[in-house]
Amino acid sequence: MLTIAALGIVYGDIGTSPLYAFKEAFTGPHALALNEANVLATLSALFWAIMLIISVKYVWLILKLDNDGEGGVLALTALAHRLVKERKHGDRLAAFVVTAGVFAAALFYGDAIITPAISVLSAVEGISVATPQFEKFIIPITIGVLIALFLIQRHGTGRVGALFGPITMVWFVTLAVMGVQSIVQTPVVLKALNPMYALMFAVEHPGSMFVLLSAVFLALTGGEALYADMGHFGAKAVRIAWYGLVCPSLVLNYFGQGALVLRDATAVKNPFFLMASDGFLLPLVVLATAATVIASQATISGAFSLTQQASRLGYLPRVNVRHTSDRERGQIYIGSVNWIMLIGVILLVLEFRSSSALAAAYGIAVSGTMIITSILAAIVFITARGKYRYPLLALLAIFGVLETTFFASNLTKIADGGWFPLLLGSAIFLMLMTWKKGSNLVSAQRSKLDLPVDGFAGSILKDVPRVSGTAVYLSSDPLLVPSALFHNLKHYHVLHERIVLLHVRTEDVPYINDAHRLAVNAVGPGLWSFCLHFGFREMPDIPAALFWGSEMGVDIDPMETTYFIARSVIQEAPGGLPGWRCAIYAWMTRQAEGAAGYFNLPPNRVVELGTQVLL
Repeated sequence: MLTIAALGIVYGDIGTSPLYAFKEAFTGPHALALNEANVLATLSALFWAIMLIISVKYVWLILKLDNDGEGGVLALTALAHRLVKERKHGDRLAAFVVTAGVFAAALFYGDAIITPAISVLSAVEGISVATPQFEKFIIPITIGVLIALFLIQRHGTGRVGALFGPITMVWFVTLAVMGVQSIVQTPVVLKALNPMYALMFAVEHPGSMFVLLSAVFLALTGGEALYADMGHFGAKAVRIAWYGLVCPSLVLNYFGQGALVLRDATAVKNPFFLMASDGFLLPLVVLATAATVIASQATISGAFSLTQQASRLGYLPRVNVRHTSDRERGQIYIGSVNWIMLIGVILLVLEFRSSSALAAAYGIAVSGTMIITSILAAIVFITARGKYRYPLLALLAIFGVLETTFFASNLTKIADGGWFPLLLGSAIFLMLMTWKKGSNLVSAQRSKLDLPVDGFAGSILKDVPRVSGTAVYLSSDPLLVPSALFHNLKHYHVLHERIVLLHVRTEDVPYINDAHRLAVNAVGPGLWSFCLHFGFREMPDIPAALFWGSEMGVDIDPMETTYFIARSVIQEAPGGLPGWRCAIYAWMTRQAEGAAGYFNLPPNRVVELGTQVLL
């Protein structure tokens, strides 16, 4: 069942590349002449690119590099960073790993915006092949389909995958059948399985081959999303789906399109749909539209996973993550990301208006991310010192050369729209690094106030006047006194008779039994350290969970309890962050979900203590 669901989530992106990848080689701005030699060279390049980059690199090798079950370039960055930091004199390399990994993650967002637009547009454009009079409705239909897609995301990738999986299976079987029927009529295309056709073309026509690679690369888009989505279903289900169905179906369809254009040169305008018989054309358009809606799911789910990882690693503020499965922790939904992506995708459709125009913007971000993934994987293998380290490094070197060539080829698209993912990726990279830098500076300032809880209880607590009631201070570190407590004491010179230092921890299980919800430690007179445990599927509700404090001898009356939260006010400081970066950090701080809402604290019982932080 996981494998079927994975079909509908993981492989939608790469699975719909036959709609536009082969066609772009012969109809794009740098189209090749349509003859047998060029068709065989194109198919040979497509086949071996899929085998090497997707089958070997991603599905066999990179999926081994999970970080506690999570995939994607940020998970790989965290893994590489941890291994590098364990070595002596690894600070420079660690800084490079972080910078490269975050930039690759930023580029992935650029791809995640383009994929839904180009996928759905390319399918809906099939309407103009079946019924030309409907061509003027392509843009409205595309936007309607995209809105419906993003609306169902809140049901979770598990349910969406269960819905999409069987449809995707039909799609891949259809790809294979169409390809086989065409290949049988023109079996000469099978010669392209020989890599010499691609190699000889590269030797004889290096300039044409360089440009061709930008079209060939369109067949590989989705490889990085495949890795990012691994946490939703696990590596095993992803591998079974690829080797068992997805890869054979894609290869057969590409070769079938090649066979068709060799028989009928006019079919090159849309070889995918023209492979179908007249009676099957409209059903194929409907199926292709469904498949491209599903294709968008791969990058949407990947963007959810990447955002959660970025937040946990300190590159984004706290986001509201909703877990949608009891069994798979990686199945999540992030509403803010969902709606931002929808707006971006619709704007792209309205701006570019055709899949061919979007194809010019597609590929640069993905190829850049692939190169960085190879570099990070090489660092992991070098530092981990495994038994097969050198053969794996040699493989990664080959992949790196290929991907660098693909990236260079895609750079020819910059003026035609390739600037968009680079600009978007650069803007997101700046935001991620600004949040990390600003958060580190805030932590450095707060560390000056750090005092162990034991020292506070022994030296300060006994000399301070107490008033009735209970004060709950949220604490990120259960061993340190929260900054809100310091500021409260500084301004009012008084403390409540019952003080709770509360630390919240999210565990790796979906639910926590109430008997294990709360751990209480008496630190001093009227001072307790609470550790609350929540499962990853549970919405943190602190007031409800504190009920268990009464069962452990700490009487907490909800009507006499006040929750204290620290809030930072960002100010520019000489020699710190530039003013414009301070403004970005302050804006991101305002967008972060507040602790009061996140932990379901009663609004009329919350006190926020603002402190100026100089950046």
